Amino acid sequence: MIATSSFRYEQDPATGVATVTLDRPHRLNALTFEIYAELRRTFVALDSEEGVRAIVITGAGKAFCSGGDVHDIIGALIGRDHRRMLEFTRMTCDVVAAIRQCRRPVVAALNGTVSGAGAAIAAAADVRIAARSAKIAFLFTRVGLSGADMGAAWLLPRIVGLGRATELLMTGDFIDAQEAFRIGLYNRVVEDDTVLPEGHAFAARLASGPLFALELTKNALNREASMDLGSALEAEAQIQAALMLHPDFQEAYRAFREKRAPRFL
Repeated sequence: MIATSSFRYEQDPATGVATVTLDRPHRLNALTFEIYAELRRTFVALDSEEGVRAIVITGAGKAFCSGGDVHDIIGALIGRDHRRMLEFTRMTCDVVAAIRQCRRPVVAALNGTVSGAGAAIAAAADVRIAARSAKIAFLFTRVGLSGADMGAAWLLPRIVGLGRATELLMTGDFIDAQEAFRIGLYNRVVEDDTVLPEGHAFAARLASGPLFALELTKNALNREASMDLGSALEAEAQIQAALMLHPDFQEAYRAFREKRAPRFL
């Protein structure tokens, strides 16, 4: 069982869903050095944690995450030399890498403020389920930094297209949940009091599916962005041929013939 100290971690053995809850509601779940480091360690561990088949990441209180803590991080960074700045920025990028490289599906259940690093973490998730209150902004240029932070310039164009990603990353403007849904940044928008149950329900649905097939689907989505069409087609042919030999494929066929729900490994 994974143990954490800077945020809450829960694991439901009945569904196979693990929940990571950012838990500094008095600071709108702003991130500290410790939280960044522990998020990185946790998602690396979740890649192989026994019994975990899907993951929900959410925030307590009135926000998902407002980004890096102004006092605990931004103030502390002033005066660092380039080498120590790079240590920090690489650590923040490692959080996104750990989420994307985690073989388990990651569902972000978003509410309230989703900004800066919080927006980047949301973009790194596989699916984003948002409350009507979930306004989002990639605020980096507002503080004199590049909008290309924590993988945002790679992730966001793939979600919403280059034009909209350019606008969001250059202006740092907030958009509301309906607009985020309209441009495809949010997968769905629900009432505030149902966002976490909806997130858990969607994660449980994925958790009941064929785990190895979902893992290879996520891997393909990561890798094929840099492939030409021919390479992508060959990669997918290889993946499907391998999965057709997997017990889950055979189980799906048996379940179809027996008119029942499949029981995947």
